[in-house]
Amino acid sequence: MTADSGDDEDVALLDRIGRGDGFAARTMVDRKLPRLLRLATRMLGDPAEAEDVAQESFVRLWRQAGRWRTGGARFDTWLHRVAINLCYDRLRKRREDLPGTLPDRADPEAAPDAGLVEAEMSDRVGRALRALPDRQREAIVLQYYQELSNGEAAAVMGISVEALESLLARGRRTLRASLAEIADG
Repeated sequence: MTADSGDDEDVALLDRIGRGDGFAARTMVDRKLPRLLRLATRMLGDPAEAEDVAQESFVRLWRQAGRWRTGGARFDTWLHRVAINLCYDRLRKRREDLPGTLPDRADPEAAPDAGLVEAEMSDRVGRALRALPDRQREAIVLQYYQELSNGEAAAVMGISVEALESLLARGRRTLRASLAEIADG
């Protein structure tokens, strides 16, 4: 993993975590948890599952901390990849566990004061995002919601920048079409 200036603190924390430093572990959680939760929530659409993914990501971080070596991918790239792989595992399991019919669910926005335009639009975007093919959703979440550069997002996904840009273009087209259909419906 190459340690650039933004990665130096993470690598130093990893070294301390590997030696059992509890303060370093808490510091790492404080620094990385919000981004992991946002990533997993966007990928899965379920905050409780997102918390599970974040927790498992940190468990894997603790296991790896003592063996971490510089010279490969950046730490953030590795941590994002771990979280995304865990999200994909859960998405695959969901597909395997789908019942014949889905149960009815109460509308969480049913209260009159909860029907704000922003919440409705966020819900629409979330549904359209979850309907995207996995790789397109991953590209969009990494770039727009995790605010990674094209190069960083491509590295996390293990693809070229050109392939990432293609996924982003297809994903944006599909999102625009989905959101237009939702607005018409």
